[in-house]
Amino acid sequence: MGTFRLFKLYLRVPFLILALIEFGICVLAVFVAVYARFDGMVLESDGGIDSPVISSVLFGLVMTLSMMAMGLYQSSFRGGSLGVFLRTLIGFVAGASVLALIFYMVPILYLGRGVLAISTVLAFFMVGTIRPLFLYYVDKDIIKVRVAIIGTGRRAASIDKRLRRRSDRRGFKVINYIRLDEESEHEVDSDNVISLGSKTLLEFCTENDVEELVVAMDDRRGKMPIDELLECKLSGIDVIDVLTFFEREQGKLPLDIMKPDWLIFSDGFDQGALRDLFKRSFDVGVSALLLAVVWPFMLLAWLAIKIEDGWRAPVIYRQVRTGQRNIPFSVLKFRSMSVNAEKDGKAQWASKNDSRITRVGAFLRRTRIDELPQIVNVLVGDMSFVGPRPERPEIIEELAKEIPYYHERHRVKPGITGWAQVCYPYGASINDSRHKQEFDLYYVKNHTIFLDLLILFQTAEVVFFGKGVR
Repeated sequence: MGTFRLFKLYLRVPFLILALIEFGICVLAVFVAVYARFDGMVLESDGGIDSPVISSVLFGLVMTLSMMAMGLYQSSFRGGSLGVFLRTLIGFVAGASVLALIFYMVPILYLGRGVLAISTVLAFFMVGTIRPLFLYYVDKDIIKVRVAIIGTGRRAASIDKRLRRRSDRRGFKVINYIRLDEESEHEVDSDNVISLGSKTLLEFCTENDVEELVVAMDDRRGKMPIDELLECKLSGIDVIDVLTFFEREQGKLPLDIMKPDWLIFSDGFDQGALRDLFKRSFDVGVSALLLAVVWPFMLLAWLAIKIEDGWRAPVIYRQVRTGQRNIPFSVLKFRSMSVNAEKDGKAQWASKNDSRITRVGAFLRRTRIDELPQIVNVLVGDMSFVGPRPERPEIIEELAKEIPYYHERHRVKPGITGWAQVCYPYGASINDSRHKQEFDLYYVKNHTIFLDLLILFQTAEVVFFGKGVR
């Protein structure tokens, strides 16, 4: 069981199966709850429906999406048992709240408070029982893709360096690193390195049940075994480049081993009028819907800032950022720092426990409410709802000198939230910005409406647990 690609996004088969299993558990919980609540009788159609089928499917869908929003279907999740429990609990509470709202708006779907309560509790405990057992078997090697790495140099060593934890390797198992006779560099653990000797590459793969070959040679010129790789490919063994391997396993593009030719010949970086139309329609629709929901919180934020800093203090903070095609624009935020936070006019990184942040501002940052005025930036077209976070021109000038391909993030509109925001903490240094650029470059290469929806769901986890707050 490995991965499959849907709309340019790699999905892990085991976690897709887990989502389907938990969806089925939630649907079943509704039928059990109806049976228990009504003593096995069929529901009466008094302000409700004759059969709980539609409502049970809705219950399963909402609860599964709520758990996905809490990051519970991410193979790289490292929160431990307590983290899983808390996220599952919050997911079910949030899901029950959403269902209560839906039942209020569409009364014909209403099953009753007793059925909803029993279904929620029953599904919660069933999911809590099934998930640990499922993850136990996911971590077993028997269902992982068996991978052999061709190369023992710096690019091959980056696999062990970047994918150290068990959660990073849930989709694959490295059988061996294969050292070719022509290769001189040797940077991986020698205990896992072999030479083929008189064997062909196909013979080695057949004997060791290798399902995938990852080409990670530092220098391929005249050294790559083209004929043997072709023989393996035609025999049903997947052959991929190490950059494609990292793109699939980590959801980012490693800058330290990046080569321009891979960017040129790989898919992605699509542009077009139809794509722009869909993206713009998505942005306007999501922004208008969100604005209709959050305007009370924005009003409370306005009042809180005024009460803390005085009625003459500015509420909205405008700052020049760089947008698509390097065009500058003014980003809007609720002011979370003191009025003279940058009185010398020089851009500064926000640090942990920054003294410039006000008490109200700390809360606004932790809950991401300070970002809500950027909905206006989206509606006027300066930003997208999902995309790389916009940076200040003076900081971009500094980062572009240190980080390869940094200007490529401006191929798309910046966003309120983004792939880097849900995958990596707040960037407060050049090194952090380098890591976030690897995620942003992945987004620029593979952005679709499907990926945007996934990012929106996972943003809920960032807000609930305050990930990356400064």
